Amino acid sequence: MKTIKVEPLTHVAFAPFGQFYTMGTPEGHALCGEIHRFFPDRLVADSNHRVGYSPILVKKPEKMVITQQEYHTTTWEMILPLNDDMILHVAPASAGTPVTDLAKAFLVPKNTLIKMNAAIWHLAPLPANAEELTAMIILPECTYANDCTVVDLKPEQQFEIVK
Repeated sequence: MKTIKVEPLTHVAFAPFGQFYTMGTPEGHALCGEIHRFFPDRLVADSNHRVGYSPILVKKPEKMVITQQEYHTTTWEMILPLNDDMILHVAPASAGTPVTDLAKAFLVPKNTLIKMNAAIWHLAPLPANAEELTAMIILPECTYANDCTVVDLKPEQQFEIVK
């Protein structure tokens, strides 16, 4: 089985899949008041629908073997790890056929908001250290019902993520 090593999250390495911003330690120009600093529009996303904010709980598997992937044809997805760093696997858009030979796995620090582009292959984030990851999934409402294709990977497409 193919293994993929978790790599650090950098803007250059993640650029083909989307963007991210570390919400826990904001940087750059801020709008300031007497007791606040506001960092506007660090990540933006268009939506013609209401946006849902949905918690997800993911248990730490004994081995990080990826047997399924999903994509959203026209919809971006954001994920914010809340209680732990997370491991996120992604692969480029490929018109409905998984390209696991191009998959990457990133270590996403806690409180870092990830925005994946439409059609990027992925699945649930995995906890890096905790027994269970708590994260926030942000998607246009009902994307999971209206624009979500989940594919079972053939044995030769499956891969294991290693640290």
